[in-house]
Amino acid sequence: MTNAPTHLLADGNTLPAVGLGTYPLKGADAVSAVSSALTTGYRLIDSAVNYGNEDAVGEAVRNSEVARDEIVVTTKLPGRAHGYESTLTSFQESLDRLGLDRIDLYLIHWPNPGDDRYVDSWRAMVQLHEQGLARSIGVSNFTEEYLTRLQSETGVLPTVNQVELHPYFPQLALREFHEVHNIRTESWSPLGKGSDVLTSPVIVEAARAHEVTEAQVVLRWHVQLGSVPLPKSADPARQAQNLDLFGFELSSAEMEAITLLGRPDGRLFGADPVTHNEQ
Repeated sequence: MTNAPTHLLADGNTLPAVGLGTYPLKGADAVSAVSSALTTGYRLIDSAVNYGNEDAVGEAVRNSEVARDEIVVTTKLPGRAHGYESTLTSFQESLDRLGLDRIDLYLIHWPNPGDDRYVDSWRAMVQLHEQGLARSIGVSNFTEEYLTRLQSETGVLPTVNQVELHPYFPQLALREFHEVHNIRTESWSPLGKGSDVLTSPVIVEAARAHEVTEAQVVLRWHVQLGSVPLPKSADPARQAQNLDLFGFELSSAEMEAITLLGRPDGRLFGADPVTHNEQ
């Protein structure tokens, strides 16, 4: 399996065009899934404190035959650790659980506007980046308003914003903001888990036309949008399918038709960044 191509981030580092989501895998299941993914060709592994699997991800990375410098390990600051000093502490705890000497992409998991400490956390993350402990820094589930505030109060924009993004929730305005400000979009739940998106006629027809699966069509849609999908699978065959996205191309008409599946409020998971406070 050929590794995915990469995107150049604003900080000069690179990010693979497809990654492996790991929620809710834990323990031996997570070790096995990440090990299989690395063997298959994945080079971006997405974790978080609140997934409870940093130890398993770190074990798989440390035991892999893939060179450490080729792997981008992501983890995320939980809401309960917002604040300058607590962010530094939480980062070190993540590093210890992973058993690695650096975190390649460190994200604020949720902005937690009710606590209003994400700017303080961001200042700590800028320091971690300057020290080389966090190779790249970014955020997750941030709106344009929160991103703008980070820039205005610290002068530093995230390199990445990982958000819910799928055909029912294409995030048109936010992706446009990202493009203007050189922020790479990552897509969690890229296949719209729990929805009927994969049975949409538009997607079924495209799958038949290109002789691929419906999931491959949706993941290819993400790739052509320039977003980085993070599909979760513990099955080696499915992992290989989810990475095999670079031998076909959707037409502009197919891309537009999939994007038009978007709904006024297509959010599937009920956690609105404007109101949600993660623990």
